[in-house]
Amino acid sequence: MLKNNTLAAFILGGLMSIGLVLSAQGIGNSLIKMKSMERTVTVKGLAEKEVKANIAIWPIRFTEVDNDLNALYASVQDKTDKVVGFLTAQGFTSDEISTSLPSIEDRQAQGYVDPNVKYRYAAKVTISLYTKRVDLLLSSQKSMLDLTKEGIAISNQDYNSRTEFLFTELNKVKPEMVQSATQNAREVATKFASDSDSRLGKIKQASQGQFSISDRDSNTPYIKRVRIVSTLTYYLDD
Repeated sequence: MLKNNTLAAFILGGLMSIGLVLSAQGIGNSLIKMKSMERTVTVKGLAEKEVKANIAIWPIRFTEVDNDLNALYASVQDKTDKVVGFLTAQGFTSDEISTSLPSIEDRQAQGYVDPNVKYRYAAKVTISLYTKRVDLLLSSQKSMLDLTKEGIAISNQDYNSRTEFLFTELNKVKPEMVQSATQNAREVATKFASDSDSRLGKIKQASQGQFSISDRDSNTPYIKRVRIVSTLTYYLDD
């Protein structure tokens, strides 16, 4: 009976040893595979696209001066009506045009009168045009001489007087640009894999990145450059 128990224990021990060896081999092979999967390359993919602004905001500003406050208000109202009439004649609607109360400055209110200042009161007026018809706005700006003939000197020198152009249709171009950036990244990764005697595997990790929208140049602010840089990590196979 003792011999039988010893033999059974011996056989069981042998089977356990074989199992441990096989298990160790399996773990070893898995570790080797896992180790090979850790070989990766991280690349960036760039995509750029030029688009036209779909919204324009045009602040039309002028300044009126007078020594009589009532006369100043009358002149401001008259010239405001002329600016609104000009925009309406160009084809814009009342929904696109907005006017605000003029900013009146009393140059004597501060207790010091500059002898070189001829007029006591100065009114700064802004008529704003908010439109999706960018082409119509651009053509209308070429007709600004008509307002000058009406005695209205439009201010366009300071930063606050510049026309602002916006592109708000990013969702329309986003899928195409993400695809282009991904394709560009894959081309770079494929070249790297080839140079390192490897094959490009699947994507391990991907980051879309942030979209940026900027003017193409200072002369054509209504043309925008949309840009995205995506970051992708690929596995490398032998």
